[in-house]
Amino acid sequence: MVSRSPRAGDVLADTAADPLPQPYAYRRHEAVEPDWRRFPGWRDVTEQQWRDAQWQRAHCVKSVAQLRAVAGPGLDDVFLADLEADQREHATMPILLPPHVLNTIAPGTPPATAAWYEDPVRRYMLPVASDRQPLWPSHPLASRDSLHEAEMWAVEGLTHRYPTKVLAELVTTCPQYCGHCTRMDLVGTSTPQVTKYRFVLRPADRLDRMIDYLRATPTVRDVVVSGGDVANVPWPRLESFVDRLLDLDSVRDIRLASKGLVGLPQHWLAPQVLDGVARLSDKARSRGVGLALHTHANAAQQITPLVAEASRALLAAGLRDVRNQGVLLDGVNATPEALLDLCFALLDSAGVQPYYFYLCDLIPGAEHWRIPLWRAQRLQRSIMGYLPGFATPRLVCDVPYVGKRWVDQADGYDRERGIASWTKNYRTTVEHDDPAALDRVHHSYDPVHTLPEEGRRWWESARTLIGAAP
Repeated sequence: MVSRSPRAGDVLADTAADPLPQPYAYRRHEAVEPDWRRFPGWRDVTEQQWRDAQWQRAHCVKSVAQLRAVAGPGLDDVFLADLEADQREHATMPILLPPHVLNTIAPGTPPATAAWYEDPVRRYMLPVASDRQPLWPSHPLASRDSLHEAEMWAVEGLTHRYPTKVLAELVTTCPQYCGHCTRMDLVGTSTPQVTKYRFVLRPADRLDRMIDYLRATPTVRDVVVSGGDVANVPWPRLESFVDRLLDLDSVRDIRLASKGLVGLPQHWLAPQVLDGVARLSDKARSRGVGLALHTHANAAQQITPLVAEASRALLAAGLRDVRNQGVLLDGVNATPEALLDLCFALLDSAGVQPYYFYLCDLIPGAEHWRIPLWRAQRLQRSIMGYLPGFATPRLVCDVPYVGKRWVDQADGYDRERGIASWTKNYRTTVEHDDPAALDRVHHSYDPVHTLPEEGRRWWESARTLIGAAP
């Protein structure tokens, strides 16, 4: 009898019939719009009302009492008291949640305390006191402007941090407020813990000064138009500002920053907005300028059919890209499965490119969200190979005075004390005349509660010297 080797087709057929198990199993994301009528307070809300941006804005939940009225008895007094305590004792951001955002919390079930406590969207959009780290709710070195952006204002609200890029903060409000907001010192109304800073200039004067600075600084080619959230800028004002940017020969990339695409997609579906995006896109394309929108989703369940519809409508109106910049948050997305589920949901349902995931910044009250650098490094390696290269997000640490660095770019890392060392290859505007700027070592810090015992003891001693409260 003559034996023969298996044919290629035999091997492929066997492999297809009995594939090797993978650490992560891809499944196509099917976007689902949760039924808002499961909330007692919205039982009679029509689809026409739900799709209306003004209705969404007018019915935002801004207090514990309003949440109780909308959610009904499913959220018990224990949960509501927990939320109230957080607002009173810890929160750096006020409560502001459009109905669309609330509807993505524990989707598919009526409001219930147990499900809400565990839900990833609730964990970062509606923090409660019991979420916070009891011994280390804030890192000893936490600060309200942790990235020192205001120090780098070229004019009020225009941060010139990188050699070729600027951040233009047009507004200090958002359609919704995230508990971990990196601009908690400026954005939103004040809380018992934080009296917010305020712009001094009138909006028109501030925007004029930004344009004047950019006209006089041709080394800037990339402008991020943000806030706050550009979804809260009156559309004629936003369109006029972007149109003026497009008139500057030196500007080659413009990025609009709006979590509102995920939190209030109805805004971006408004005919006035889509028509304006089409006009700006036509002008950008004629000038060879890239015009994109960056949004902020942290959990796959946030990618609903309305979010997908809005994203694809913006792309159809001519935007070059819609990209996602999320934040790595413990209990929300800091596992390979959760990150990959979100990335595939963005790609499959909404045509959104996963772009960055940031380590949560060193702001007050954020220790229960933050993860150590080594976990982020492990996550980066764990998600490689599953996504297309162009859609494999970079996990980055935004280091004060340094900027974004891939998590594996640390020059040194003391795991015991949770201190990573970073150097830089350019000067910020506060270092333009500092000859030692490129040799100076800067640091980022792991959450203290994640450190080994010796490291925690070291920080306990250091906290006394720093003079910071827990």
